[in-house]
Amino acid sequence: MSELTILISCPDKVGLVTNITRVLAAHQLNIVAMREFVDEEKKGFFTRIACTGDLEAPHKLKEKLLESLPNSAEVNLINHSEKQIAVLVTKEYHCLAEILVKNQFKTLGANVKCVIGNYEGLKDFTESLGIPYHYISHENKDKATFEAEVKEVINQFEVDYIVLAKFMRILSPDFVKDFAGKIINIHHSFLPAFIGANPYKQAFERGVKIIGATAHFVTDNLDEGPIITQHTTHIDHNFGVKEMVRAGKEIEKKVLLEALELIFENRVFVSGNKTIVFK
Repeated sequence: MSELTILISCPDKVGLVTNITRVLAAHQLNIVAMREFVDEEKKGFFTRIACTGDLEAPHKLKEKLLESLPNSAEVNLINHSEKQIAVLVTKEYHCLAEILVKNQFKTLGANVKCVIGNYEGLKDFTESLGIPYHYISHENKDKATFEAEVKEVINQFEVDYIVLAKFMRILSPDFVKDFAGKIINIHHSFLPAFIGANPYKQAFERGVKIIGATAHFVTDNLDEGPIITQHTTHIDHNFGVKEMVRAGKEIEKKVLLEALELIFENRVFVSGNKTIVFK
């Protein structure tokens, strides 16, 4: 008996759930959980189905599902295997530490294949946990050269996702295109507020009473990719920039790990510049 997750997106129409469940029953698959969402504005249908059963010919199941669905439907059959990830860092350790500790105790839901940093400060910590650390300096190099060296390392591994755990470099459109839909970033702000550098300083100067963090997919538009998850915390006039940064780091860890858990469990659909998240 094996576990299978099925992700389907297609134009909405009457009878989709009936058609899908009929196909699954014909293949002797037992539905353990099924969640659906209809985007009324775009007339789109999304579903995540968790199944169990002995499936000998996945391609035939996919063919039958596509036959039962409207044209332009997308069907993904996902076995329950660990995702493989690369982590990119700069100097800050808090998000990396959360990822590597969970990786060490097999609770991440993924396997960290390598860490790549443009400074050496996190090398000893990373390697103490048995993870290879690749130091690639950005200094005295143009962006294309630096990114080519980063890609060369990433391509040594078969990774499903690249996690920017406080990687403080803006990636080029070419780099993002090469890994489209696979790059997850943690931004130290409640987007769309305070995009770009020094968001806590921006927030302090604005006198905000709430700060937050946002995990999102990376696109060509800086800090404007589809949002996966967000959290906030209340502050007051007693908070200076340092206190805001300290509080913000706690939120950043929480938000990034929650987003990664959702992605590794195949609970996130990207639809345009939005996401549908089945928690």
